[in-house]
Amino acid sequence: MLQRLQASEPDAVVKPTQLKSRIGTLDFARGLAILFILLMNITGFGLPKAAYLNPAYNGLPDGADTLTWGILHIFVQGKFLAMFAFLFGAGLQLLMPKGKQWLRARLSWLVLFGLVHAIFFWDGDILLAYGLIGLISWRMIRDAGSTLQLLRTGLVLYAIGLGLLLLLGLIAGPEPSSFWLPGYAAIQYEEIWKVHGGWEAWRNRSDLLSANLMALAVQYGWQLAGLMLTGAALMRSGWLSGNFSQRHYRRMALWSLLVGLCIQIPTTLAQWLNDWEYHVSGYLLQVPSELAAPLMMIGYVSLIYGFWPQLSRLKMAYALRQVGRMALSNYLLQTLLCTTLFYHLGMFNQWSRSTLLWVVPAVWLINILFSLFWLSHFKQGPVEWLWRKLTVLGSRSVQQNNL
Repeated sequence: MLQRLQASEPDAVVKPTQLKSRIGTLDFARGLAILFILLMNITGFGLPKAAYLNPAYNGLPDGADTLTWGILHIFVQGKFLAMFAFLFGAGLQLLMPKGKQWLRARLSWLVLFGLVHAIFFWDGDILLAYGLIGLISWRMIRDAGSTLQLLRTGLVLYAIGLGLLLLLGLIAGPEPSSFWLPGYAAIQYEEIWKVHGGWEAWRNRSDLLSANLMALAVQYGWQLAGLMLTGAALMRSGWLSGNFSQRHYRRMALWSLLVGLCIQIPTTLAQWLNDWEYHVSGYLLQVPSELAAPLMMIGYVSLIYGFWPQLSRLKMAYALRQVGRMALSNYLLQTLLCTTLFYHLGMFNQWSRSTLLWVVPAVWLINILFSLFWLSHFKQGPVEWLWRKLTVLGSRSVQQNNL
């Protein structure tokens, strides 16, 4: 595989005849990632934050919730966030010709969007992390001497992140922290500030943001950078341009998913058999899960490319491409819809994990209909349009100051 990537480097520039197909597959994958991320985020919207990783945050779950957690943990959790970071890196590679001023302005505005989103809307924001790590990663992508070097750097960074996660697990104390096992009073307080909003909610989200930034700097940022660099490398090599055979993508999907599932399924069973004990499930068993996530993500992406001629003829494929074309707008729309339902209408912590899944198809439908309607009248999503305008203004102001 590495030899083929190295050999394909001269074809890293996308040919005009491939451009339409390439954008189609990337937009489809991006749209799929945005929709499936909601399957995990719905727990973050509708239940206390500890429920995202620990289904036993408030006592052992019932059979329906356990089954829901198990299926999502095996097939969804971490995989589509990894896919989105992977595609973000591919996008950085495509935007390299825009120049450093344009990229800096674009990523800086993404950081600002993330700050506003994280403090005033939802504490599960990913935009800030993508913007900050993107500001570091684009330079590494630009300065990489070869595609193979870029790929190796991405894999090493991800491995460092896994090593740091293991180290944190080894030095963690035996007592569970509040992010894993909050007390009854903490759960009640979280419900109060999320439902009532205002200054108290902003203050708590700011505190959570500080903790998330610390985790980003200490551990998760390494994994995120690794995924972005890997995506950029596979875009540069032509792998994400569809330059390889369908047989190659299908074989890659088979082996990636097979190996990933062989790691993920036992890990999920071990957490369940261990009753989600803090030290084991919260840290040590997260390492194999984080190892399986990119493997299965590559498998999912390979399936898209391996069967794209068949998929591209489906009406649903067209709809998902439209969702992917305005991924940022749809991500923020999911926040507006879910915070309105759970916080402003008082549905927070009222439904079980399995019941929350009934909300997801409704939000998906709104995402799809909104995307189809908007892009039938405009070339870009509303937030994408604003982002581009601000980026152009920011890059021009920097250029004028440098004159």
